[in-house]
Amino acid sequence: MIRKIMRNILKHVIVLLLPLLLLACSTPAMTASEKVTHALDDHGEVRPFSERQDDSKRVDAAIIEAAQSDKKALIVMGANWCHDSRALATHFEKPEFKELIQSSFILEYINVGRKDKNQDLARRFGLDGTPGTPTVLIIDGTGALLNPEEAPTWRNAASRSESEIYNYFESYAAVSADP
Repeated sequence: MIRKIMRNILKHVIVLLLPLLLLACSTPAMTASEKVTHALDDHGEVRPFSERQDDSKRVDAAIIEAAQSDKKALIVMGANWCHDSRALATHFEKPEFKELIQSSFILEYINVGRKDKNQDLARRFGLDGTPGTPTVLIIDGTGALLNPEEAPTWRNAASRSESEIYNYFESYAAVSADP
């Protein structure tokens, strides 16, 4: 009961502080409605992992937007060199996935290089870096990681069936923000 009350208080504090936090960001993050579709490369795959300096701010903005919109932040930590990272991102471009993602998540792609970049972001959520790519974080509006056990298990995303992947994210879409 106390945990639920504290989560509600934290959620309201985050929502109230959103304008100040967004002003503090030197490079404003795009909102979900401003995000563009990633083009497919010559092999029919998406390559959404780019070099940026503001990855931590983008994660913070995604969590804040998730809190405001009663969604969850979906942080995919991967790399364009990784077939599994590209495969998962390519699934997310399919119409049935796009609908699910847009209605339930705020999606951000974070580049981990050769697992030598942004490891602090994974550790921030209790993981020991990114043991594989992609590492998939599902974070509620209070900043709590909802899938700590499964987050680092996506390094076989290319070999998972489309229905298995869809069902996984659909199960988290159904999780209430206030347990």
